[in-house]
Amino acid sequence: MQQENNFDTVIVGGSYAGLSAAMALGRAIRRVLIVDSGKPCNAQTPHSHNFLTQDGAPPAAIAALGREQVLAYPTVKLIHDEVTGVTGENLDFRIETAGGMRANARKVVFATGIKDQLPAVNGLATCWGISVIHCPYCHGYEYRDQPTGLLVNGETALERTRLIRNWTKELTVFTNGEMQITPQDLTTLADMGVAVVETPIQQVVHTNGQLDHLVLADGSTVPLAALYASVPFEQQSNLPQRLGCELQNSGHIKVDATQRTTVPGVYAAGDNSTMLRSVSAAVAAGTMAGAFVNHELISEGM
Repeated sequence: MQQENNFDTVIVGGSYAGLSAAMALGRAIRRVLIVDSGKPCNAQTPHSHNFLTQDGAPPAAIAALGREQVLAYPTVKLIHDEVTGVTGENLDFRIETAGGMRANARKVVFATGIKDQLPAVNGLATCWGISVIHCPYCHGYEYRDQPTGLLVNGETALERTRLIRNWTKELTVFTNGEMQITPQDLTTLADMGVAVVETPIQQVVHTNGQLDHLVLADGSTVPLAALYASVPFEQQSNLPQRLGCELQNSGHIKVDATQRTTVPGVYAAGDNSTMLRSVSAAVAAGTMAGAFVNHELISEGM
């Protein structure tokens, strides 16, 4: 059954950035609707770090507490649904969901996140966010001084290795196929005691997502505690692009310092608009978006 609703802001995505934007707007006594499809990109990650007062807490627990606190504000509403359409213009947006709900909003905040494009290696996806990881600041401390691999190739291999070497010296670079590392960089890696393996990875052997060893295409095995992987991504939702939001060359939504996109009345916050993939960064961006949505509404006489 279709419903008609009018809101100051509809927030698409109800994880950390979306909840944080909703809190700022709820405290500004704005009518807010959060629509959350329940697909956070860190769903498998067991612990969040670099977030004061929450260091080591499960991301799902942080989100659950966030929902409880945000929904304590009477002007904020959350529904579990998927937004299928956003049309209109500043002060007159129309939102449709898969569940048949229709809403009108003066502003829209996209907190839709990104989707990682993982290599087709058996076992890797199950370990993603647990022992196959992307960020040493998020996970490096837990794997310090342990045998660690880097799934990387080309001109970024040396730079990436130098970074990870801060946490562990037991490093092996896996190019997962033909090497594209310059002779000069290979010499530098060798001087650092870092082996480079071209043989493709056939399988990531693990127990409940905790890596034990890699099996290579030639049948050899390499014991590892962790594997860093820099993987490409795509936007979790194409709604911002369909509405006209410009993307950066990196693939992130282009925003200014206040989280405004290139489309008037539309904001974006969280992983969809920054390379900083952490709960704390998403919370900060969401707060910024919520505060400036309210400022903009006030400046427009709303």
